[in-house]
Amino acid sequence: MFVGGLKVRLLVREARSLKDKRQVVRGIKDRLHNDLGVCAAEVGALEDHRQAILGFSTVANEAAQARQVLEQVVARLRAHPVAEFCGHELEVLSFDELGGGEFWSA
Repeated sequence: MFVGGLKVRLLVREARSLKDKRQVVRGIKDRLHNDLGVCAAEVGALEDHRQAILGFSTVANEAAQARQVLEQVVARLRAHPVAEFCGHELEVLSFDELGGGEFWSA
């Protein structure tokens, strides 16, 4: 099992308030969750009304599959009509690298 994580920085130039930014962020998170099955959260710049830092995650059977899903997220965000893509960090780890232990049931 592999876990992929992606952190992106976006600039929402048209946002005049936190409410404006959060509306854009909510739309991004919902769309990518529905289309690609990724989980997402706003993880930084929470009080900056023009900047958004988002974290995305996915789980897959193969590292390449997890990377491919997250690269699709990057591609979609680069093409977003409102939020300007400023940069990203992407990492895929095996569950064992994360300290995953022996599988057990309660």
